[in-house]
Amino acid sequence: MPCSPGTEQRALTPVRRQRASHVEDERAATRLVSRAVRLAQQGDRDALAFLYARYSDDIYAYVRSIVHDHHAAEDLSQHVFAKLMSVIGSYQEREVPFLAWVLRVARNVAIDHIRQQRLVPVEEIRIAEPSGGDLRRAGRVDDLKGALATLPRAQREVLILRHFAGLSPTEIALRTGRTEGSIHGLHHRGRRALSAELIRRDAGPATTRARPPARALSGVAA
Repeated sequence: MPCSPGTEQRALTPVRRQRASHVEDERAATRLVSRAVRLAQQGDRDALAFLYARYSDDIYAYVRSIVHDHHAAEDLSQHVFAKLMSVIGSYQEREVPFLAWVLRVARNVAIDHIRQQRLVPVEEIRIAEPSGGDLRRAGRVDDLKGALATLPRAQREVLILRHFAGLSPTEIALRTGRTEGSIHGLHHRGRRALSAELIRRDAGPATTRARPPARALSGVAA
């Protein structure tokens, strides 16, 4: 038997009240964060601590998604808190929600960490000099450097960051501002071009010589 309009209206009332209460809670939380931000911008450390405590889980999860290391993510999350003290004055509420802004700060901290720990200059490849007068190995190193120098800059950068700095495609994408798909494409084309150039120099990898030209790029040929 269908409910009368009045019965249906009464049944929906608790749901509407719950939704209204939820909306009001969100508004109250937004006002609380806005007040804390204003106080923190005036130098109130308790307000800053409140903001950090409120968003610390979000910051940690986001940083860990970039650095892929639990302990590093914990340390960097603390560093984000320290950095907020010096940069929160630049936050403008009308431009972006505070959480989005603080995650941007966290991203910059994580990227700086990756650069400091693992970045190798793209334009200058430093490979340990061979010991014991191994002239053949020295020649292979020179061939590798020369072959890399013939690649387009973007391909060369991706190969060096991938094989010398040890960054993952995701980390390289963050480092260079490119999409992860474009990094995979540059890596694939760069490997093929590098292999072809090494073969042209009679310094090809294991498929054409007994040993690859350099251990850091072993298996670089497709």
